Amino acid sequence: MSTVARYWREIPQRYRLEAGKCTSCGKVWFPPRRVCGHEGCTNREFETVVLPDEGEVETFTVIHVGPPEFGDLQPYAIGLVKLSDGTRIMSQIVDVVPETVEIGMPVRVEFRKISEEGESGVLKYGYKCVPA
Repeated sequence: MSTVARYWREIPQRYRLEAGKCTSCGKVWFPPRRVCGHEGCTNREFETVVLPDEGEVETFTVIHVGPPEFGDLQPYAIGLVKLSDGTRIMSQIVDVVPETVEIGMPVRVEFRKISEEGESGVLKYGYKCVPA
């Protein structure tokens, strides 16, 4: 499968933080799912919701040797962020010295360049978290 095709299919989640909210039990899933599955719920109908852009770092790690497309960013922090509505997302934490990231640190979700495929390839944008 082409990474370009997959990337474009995921644009609503990457650009607008769109999630699926189960119309039966109310559980919010990010990324959206086809079947809820929360505590035995088998509902297949979801409404689209936009996640909040504020939260806090729940846990994190600092990557010192990452994939080649992130070579110029090393070291960098990546973490699990709990948004203000309770939804959790995985995100790179930027605009901060990686060693100063802390659990409980307030962050804001921003739209940023993620990577590019080669020198003349597709530019990939999405979300990253910055200190609030």
